[in-house]
Amino acid sequence: MGVNGPHRESAAGRPEPREIRVDIGELVLDGFGPSVDPRRVSASFERELTRLVHEHGVPLAADGAVSLDGLSGLPSMPAGLSARRLGQELARAVHAGLSGRGEVTR
Repeated sequence: MGVNGPHRESAAGRPEPREIRVDIGELVLDGFGPSVDPRRVSASFERELTRLVHEHGVPLAADGAVSLDGLSGLPSMPAGLSARRLGQELARAVHAGLSGRGEVTR
């Protein structure tokens, strides 16, 4: 994940970066049946993570640029979720990690 550029103030008066880039090399969907379309999961994941970052920011990057190698300690997902719901839940888990909940590898 990278955060670049000068900061601006949010409506709450806290500094926010102008650009947030989250690069995820691979989403592994072990334990899910063939009915779960990885492209739909990825699209849902991207939409939800974008929404969460716009609404809540990235607390780990509040002091400026940060680069993380990985997030771990995030919850498992139930196998019966739809592709849309799975993408949303994965995005929420990743955002929780970017908010300081979970283990971060720098």
